[in-house]
Amino acid sequence: MTNLCVVLVRTRNPLNVGAVARAMSNFGVMELRAVRPYGKAWREAKSAVGAGELLARAKEFADLSEAVADCSLVVGTTAVGNREMKHPLRGLEEGAQLIGKRMKSGRVAVLFGSEKWGLSNEDLSYCHWLMRVPTRVEHRSMNLGQAAAVVMYELGGRGSKGGKGSKGKEKVIDNDSLKSGATLRKQEREEFAEMETVERIGEALLEALRKSGYIAARGEVKAEEKLRRMLRRFSLEVGDAEVLLGMVRKILWKLEQDR
Repeated sequence: MTNLCVVLVRTRNPLNVGAVARAMSNFGVMELRAVRPYGKAWREAKSAVGAGELLARAKEFADLSEAVADCSLVVGTTAVGNREMKHPLRGLEEGAQLIGKRMKSGRVAVLFGSEKWGLSNEDLSYCHWLMRVPTRVEHRSMNLGQAAAVVMYELGGRGSKGGKGSKGKEKVIDNDSLKSGATLRKQEREEFAEMETVERIGEALLEALRKSGYIAARGEVKAEEKLRRMLRRFSLEVGDAEVLLGMVRKILWKLEQDR
């Protein structure tokens, strides 16, 4: 769980901040980050029993890109509601299993939005995929502290468990199982690019698209969000990300030379 961090985006209620911190401490998640928190709520969130030290170490960021820069996977939480989903959406159980695997090779951020609005479309564009707690359709929305507690419980339990045999029974392993296990271990060792590198790729690509005339000034904001989502769907490994960044920079240099 040391590779997991919780990111609160524009949180307003100090009681909710304290509840999230306490849930994190309960289940062994010790890194809290806040993006543009409501100042008063952030200063007054000292009521988390047993989580005072966690709150004291919490970091504050001016924007979301900085908060997740060192993460290789960013997962947003959502109640879905009536909004149009532009990301893969996974239930909590499946999401916890995927996050558990990725925490073995890099840092993972789980995002929670403001109490009133949740995560904005721009916030979601920084996510690889989204996750929801399976509440009943008639009442989807949960209190922020409660939602965080449910998610932390699932991540601390199911998400961090390995592939143990049922009830401790010894499993019979054949050659195919050994090959499959070797492939899984190789996948777990893969290092995925941190979001700081992916953001640099996006900035260079966006500049190249501007200079080539592919995007107009009035459509730049939407193009930037679409590009950010697309790059995260690629789940680039470290080496591939550096190569792609070099390619785009070379294209951009050539475009500047030909102007």
